[in-house]
Amino acid sequence: MFSRLVFGLGLLSATALVHPALAADAARTLQIFVSKDKQSLAVYDGTEVVATSKVSTGKDGHTTPSGIFSVLEKQKYHESNLYSAAPMPFMQRLTWSGIALHESNSVPRYPASHGCVRMPGAFAKMLYGMTDPGVPVIISDGELVPQPIDHPTLFHPDAPAAMPLLSDVELRPSMPDSPEKPVQVAMNDTAAMPMPVAQPIAAPEPEPPSEPISMLVTRRTLRETVIDIQALLNQLGFSAGNPDGLLGPSTVQAIKAFKTLRPAEFAADKSLVSDTLLREVYAAAGKGEPPNGVIMVRQAFKPIFEAPVTITDPGLALGTHFFTLHAVDERAGTADWLGITLENNLSRETMKRLGITNQESSIITGKPIARSLSRITIPDETRRKIDALIAPGSTLTISDTGLGRETGEGTDFITITRG
Repeated sequence: MFSRLVFGLGLLSATALVHPALAADAARTLQIFVSKDKQSLAVYDGTEVVATSKVSTGKDGHTTPSGIFSVLEKQKYHESNLYSAAPMPFMQRLTWSGIALHESNSVPRYPASHGCVRMPGAFAKMLYGMTDPGVPVIISDGELVPQPIDHPTLFHPDAPAAMPLLSDVELRPSMPDSPEKPVQVAMNDTAAMPMPVAQPIAAPEPEPPSEPISMLVTRRTLRETVIDIQALLNQLGFSAGNPDGLLGPSTVQAIKAFKTLRPAEFAADKSLVSDTLLREVYAAAGKGEPPNGVIMVRQAFKPIFEAPVTITDPGLALGTHFFTLHAVDERAGTADWLGITLENNLSRETMKRLGITNQESSIITGKPIARSLSRITIPDETRRKIDALIAPGSTLTISDTGLGRETGEGTDFITITRG
């Protein structure tokens, strides 16, 4: 999932700008930003623009969706499955439903495509050589610029513990018991055996980072609630089946059996799954208050684990924010994160479903990133697990709206902010 720059392509055109400093490095972690207002594309290495191009996005009736994507698949030559096998050279797929970056002979710098992002031929070929699957692609109306973000909620590697020097050796005073007693010093023949020079004991070399991970922090949905109920009911001795988030026969029977033992608590609760059920199951398992958020982790487009988190002030929207880990210092235990905020105005129906009464944080004003990060509490055990996994190129999305319909098998977390 790291971005690889291929140099010496000789493919620059009037639409592309490549930073001269890139020639000194073999690989960089990149991000691609597409502005539909400007009909432009910019490739960032950290906070520096390293390549730009004009583009053509989707026209009326075939609008290119805005949101957070990543390159899922690359093909030097591809034919459209939707539009009469139209050629799509140097295709970089963003969704399995048909959105991609690709070369075109028609890039008029106004919306003209059927939803894809068209690029001039020379630039499309150059960009194809720069990227690997997993490179983030952000599509928005206005131009977005990644900014350095330093916040305690963000993850960082554990700095290696300092190695103690002779920790198991008992130290004795060097002064004699009595000032009158002479001090005897045993010496070797320095001509025959030179005194060794003390060498500092270096800390063990940290292991190379693993493949980057992608993370999503969002509000819990029915799926996460059912997974928790299934897992806890199983711990309590009810046979709720595999914790998969599905209300199958075993899960339904286990829930009914649990409620039967507590008729007073559920006398007024007629729904199968409710906040009351979740609280009662948590209390019975000795887990305290149930969380209202979740963090999900993927690696190489595959889910690896998820864990509960707590979101304070749940009636206030978190907004939509995206972070990339640009660099890591394993020895110092530091991480250089970059972040952006995407405008994502929620419908009344969505706000009602999510229990949001105020979506102020969805508007790009003030310091929405810091406000949202400060409202997220991640358990220490989960944080330690993630700290051990992060590597340059890792990403974090914060969103109110969950996994999203485009997130699935063979994708990172895809967040659509406007269809």
